[in-house]
Amino acid sequence: QVQLVESGGGLVQAGDSLRLSCAASGRTFGSYRMGWFRQAPGKEREFVAAIRWDGTDTYYADSVKGRFTISRDNAKNAVYLQMNSLKPEDTAVYYCAARYSRTPTLRTAVSEYDYWGQGTQVTVSS
Repeated sequence: QVQLVESGGGLVQAGDSLRLSCAASGRTFGSYRMGWFRQAPGKEREFVAAIRWDGTDTYYADSVKGRFTISRDNAKNAVYLQMNSLKPEDTAVYYCAARYSRTPTLRTAVSEYDYWGQGTQVTVSS
């Protein structure tokens, strides 16, 4: 089992950058597939980015490709989301998610992740 705590959200202007962090508990973090999701008011939770358990592969939603970068440091039990060129439509609560999996396939569905953090608010003003 793993517990996740996100941090790094805030209020920024369009074009600015933010770096979200997700701290994970547990000794087997290196065996977890990790993902970032977001949920805007009145909308369903949507996939943002995912990273393989060993960090060798990543996958992004089309809406963030080229602007966001997911990374992980298994020695620190942490996963990050670097967000550049932020847009007002990026405004949402951002969630870190995990599933114990050492398969090579990256997943984008909410149902493919078992553990979730409490979320961190990102607000981008125009």
